[in-house]
Amino acid sequence: MSISRIPFEHLPAEARRSVADKTGAVHQAATVSGGMNSGVASVLDTDSGSVFLKGIPADHPQVSAQRREAAVAPHLPPSCPRLYWHLEVNGWSLLGYEVIDGRHADYTPGSSDLPLVEAALTELQAITAPADVQIKDAMHRWAEYAPPGTLQHFTGNALLHTDFAPDNVLITGDRARFVDWAWPTRGAAWIDPGTLALRLMNADHPVEAAVAFANRFPSWRNAAPEALAAFGAATAALWREIAEEDGTPWKLAMAERATTLAHVLNGVV
Repeated sequence: MSISRIPFEHLPAEARRSVADKTGAVHQAATVSGGMNSGVASVLDTDSGSVFLKGIPADHPQVSAQRREAAVAPHLPPSCPRLYWHLEVNGWSLLGYEVIDGRHADYTPGSSDLPLVEAALTELQAITAPADVQIKDAMHRWAEYAPPGTLQHFTGNALLHTDFAPDNVLITGDRARFVDWAWPTRGAAWIDPGTLALRLMNADHPVEAAVAFANRFPSWRNAAPEALAAFGAATAALWREIAEEDGTPWKLAMAERATTLAHVLNGVV
């Protein structure tokens, strides 16, 4: 569900004052494009420097996802933007982030961004999901899609991102930065390389090359073949449902690629 976006100046006055209490005077606000889940998304020029402000109405169904994002932020590795503050004010939930001056990742075969993405995911793979934050569990997220009797393969204590769409990966200098942590998940570490493999396929990597990229990560390399086959089946079922509910071309393409990935991973068993 997308959200209509407004400029910073259209936030309620009390909300703008609360932001200024955190940042000092706001001299300029530039609305950014991209993403669908923020009612406000602006780079603010303030007395304390640049801040990326993202926010959502407090009564919106997706506000819980933003609150999860805020709760998990202190536990993220350096490859992720730093969260400065979280405000709940005048009917808005607002997050103030470090500004990442970068571009969306290029996943096409041969891209120089791919080693940077690999390095960032390697860093994330070492992070344990915080026990004191209410986040999704992989068993629950894939419960409706995994083949019967396979959910135990999805369990684990790794902190997972699970959505490596290029819009969620910014390239700045010689680093890849993972943004948009609306769906932090606790589960088996190999799940993230698997979800990345599907995104590589969507960028025209042959399925064999995408699986080979996932195989660079020890978590995937050491996973039981039955676990990878279960993941493939669950991912195909998930994207099939998404495409049936909204048959836009890119979703149909993702569903086709997920089915191809499932066939290959099932052949591993």
